[in-house]
Amino acid sequence: MATNDLSKTNDMKKKDIAQAFSGGEFEKCFNYLTDQTIWNTPGEQYLTGRSEIAPFCKKIAAYFSGVSTKFNQLNLIENDRCVAITGTAEFIREGKRVSFISSCDVYEFDIHNNIVSINSYCITERPVKE
Repeated sequence: MATNDLSKTNDMKKKDIAQAFSGGEFEKCFNYLTDQTIWNTPGEQYLTGRSEIAPFCKKIAAYFSGVSTKFNQLNLIENDRCVAITGTAEFIREGKRVSFISSCDVYEFDIHNNIVSINSYCITERPVKE
């Protein structure tokens, strides 16, 4: 597998990369994406490579800038190649909840801390009927 061709300005640990990505701080992680990185959200998307993942992250970041976000990372499990994070995300606009998501992101890394794959499992809470 090819390594990342961007020079890394900082050497983040796997745990830090995963926490930043799961917390919506995508740009911190762009140097750890390769042309082979896969991001799969079953039933929603399957992206391959930095050229597909980075623009999608920028769209998500644009959405985040239009709402108040509250990320809560509940659990982190790490071994030598993988990090799994469970958590929730609440999105609020004009004082009202737009959505609430429970998620689990599973990251696989290579020996250079580049992201090999991300599998994101997201469950959107149904809105409360008034």
